[in-house]
Amino acid sequence: MSKRKRQESVELSQGLEAPKCDDHLVHLESVRSIQSQILPTDKAQQMAEVFSLLADTNRLRLISALASQELCVCDLAAVTKMTESAICHQLRLLKAMRLVNYRREGRNVYYTLADDHIVTLYTSLAEHMEEK
Repeated sequence: MSKRKRQESVELSQGLEAPKCDDHLVHLESVRSIQSQILPTDKAQQMAEVFSLLADTNRLRLISALASQELCVCDLAAVTKMTESAICHQLRLLKAMRLVNYRREGRNVYYTLADDHIVTLYTSLAEHMEEK
């Protein structure tokens, strides 16, 4: 059983269910107004895959390092205390989801976050966690 499923199971067994309406009443105007804005299933699937990829401590640490500056694989290995092989594996996954870009300079490969959206996603979540 996954950690999340265990947590959900514990919450349900402790009676920590999400509050719900006492009366079953669908507000048709609200449903109609939001219907065209709800996320399509295929896009939700793509986004879930990205969030799933980000649900890894090592990948988040790499993103946190790259949010500040461009770094080569050697630098990322040193700062995270991971092997270069492990760094390359994680970066390959992040690159496949278009979260990082790279450039080659001689024998070194330098990585950056793909764009400002990724930086914003990371910094917004980091700031949100600080508010707690």
